[in-house]
Amino acid sequence: MTPEMGILWEVSFWEFFFVTVILGGGGAWMIGRSTALRWSGWGLLAFYVFLLSIAVRFIHFSLFNGTFLLPLSHFGTGLYYGVVDYVVLFAIASAARVFVRNRQMARQYGFLDRATV
Repeated sequence: MTPEMGILWEVSFWEFFFVTVILGGGGAWMIGRSTALRWSGWGLLAFYVFLLSIAVRFIHFSLFNGTFLLPLSHFGTGLYYGVVDYVVLFAIASAARVFVRNRQMARQYGFLDRATV
């Protein structure tokens, strides 16, 4: 595949959508869910998403002829698309964390939402 080099994707939109949004997004949703269920902090979520974004960048590199951080001649391109992957995955993980945390709060502290008579 020859790269298209868009703002969000390096090879093609469908490759970005499949690898980053569907595969990586599923992992990011599970990261957000697990940090919410264990009442962990945002720092742990950011670290786990960082590790996931490296794995997603490697899948782009190994399967679809994208760039990785090495060799150093491709470092800038790989870093740019790595940051794009990180931002997308962090947004998905944050949405999952907020969704699960809201359900926890509504279930555990539901009496606060009831109107007093």
